[in-house]
Amino acid sequence: MTQAPARTRTARRRHDREIVALAVPAFGALVAEPLFVMADSAIVGHLGTAQLAGLGIASALLTTAVSIFVFLAYATTAAVSRHVGAGDPQAAIRQGMDGIWLALLLGAAVIAAVLPTAPSLVELFGASDTAAPFATTYLRISSLGIPAMLVVLASTGVLRGLQNTRTPLYVAVAGFVANAVLNVVLVYGAGLGIAGSAWGTVVAQCGMAAVYLWVVIRGARRHGASLRPDLAGIRASAQAGMPLLVRTLSLRAILMIATAVAARLGDADIAAHQIILSLWSLLAFALDAIAIAGQAIIGRYLGANDTQGARDACRRMVEWGVAVGVVLGLLVVLSRPVFLPLFTGDAVVKDTALPALVIVAVAQPICGVVYVLDGVLMGAGDGPYLAWAMLLTLAIYTPAALLVPALGGGLTALWAAMTLMMMMRLATLWLRTRSGRWIVTGATR
Repeated sequence: MTQAPARTRTARRRHDREIVALAVPAFGALVAEPLFVMADSAIVGHLGTAQLAGLGIASALLTTAVSIFVFLAYATTAAVSRHVGAGDPQAAIRQGMDGIWLALLLGAAVIAAVLPTAPSLVELFGASDTAAPFATTYLRISSLGIPAMLVVLASTGVLRGLQNTRTPLYVAVAGFVANAVLNVVLVYGAGLGIAGSAWGTVVAQCGMAAVYLWVVIRGARRHGASLRPDLAGIRASAQAGMPLLVRTLSLRAILMIATAVAARLGDADIAAHQIILSLWSLLAFALDAIAIAGQAIIGRYLGANDTQGARDACRRMVEWGVAVGVVLGLLVVLSRPVFLPLFTGDAVVKDTALPALVIVAVAQPICGVVYVLDGVLMGAGDGPYLAWAMLLTLAIYTPAALLVPALGGGLTALWAAMTLMMMMRLATLWLRTRSGRWIVTGATR
């Protein structure tokens, strides 16, 4: 009678070690990424308001362009981890190389699209006459680094699939430091202004991509994997990534709708919304780190034909998601008096944000489970279901959000609609997980 509970405790401790070993470095790497933009903003901000405004517009465009292709990391993680579980590191590296070649092709396409249309894109974002030239300059130069950014995404997916999240952390930290130093040297030392900031970011991103490629190529040579582009493999990577692209675009649409609705509510509401959205993003990093661990662990178990291991790992990660969500929710409630003054001294904005933050806090345990199950299904390669589930969520959320100003609701009602969106995601993900249809074993799905 005592052996079964003992085995259960042993299995939980093993899962806990795996989750922590993968999630903690992943969290560090995720937090390091937005520091690039923060460093650029701090340095360019001293050049003038027009330059900073131009940087803000160009950075928003670049972030959107790169985030659309985040499937390069997600799909690659799932595919590589399956081959790792199947005991075939050569095929795992080969799969990763297909993702990297796809990243290079997509990066080249984005450059070809952005360079001639940069002025029009900046104008579309409503840049002022004084900020537009700076935004165009930064966007055109920084777009040259997009292939490197996408290679970083794909290579990160390779290493996550290989159960290695420490190297991405080291590369992200080194990249942040290099970016900050290069920005200072080129902006002020060389007197290049905002162009220097853009070139510094490009060089830092290319350096990060070079390190990743060195690590992957070294692994390929060790396991005898080919480095040449394989059209069939690249096509398969693109097909696996398309459903995740739909999922990502749907999620971006939800966030854009929320911002558009908040803008219609008034200046105080949109200001408070932006503050809350920045906190929401920070909280998402902590929860996404567990999801990343889930992608790598679940893919490995399914590749090894260990369905029970996959179920047990999923269950334990859900428990982690709930626990971390509860902790984050409590931190939001307790830190409200300290957090808000960091962003604004306007009493009206503070009063608008306070009740909405309570909604955000209550939603964190829900968010924790959603992120975990999202990562589990990604690790299982269940992209088509994730795409349809997110489209359904978008269809339900959109009228709920648009009704907020029509019914006289405020920012708190808008964030209640955001919580409804997360509950809808929870329902769709939970039903899929309970059905067991995501469990498809083998080196490939």
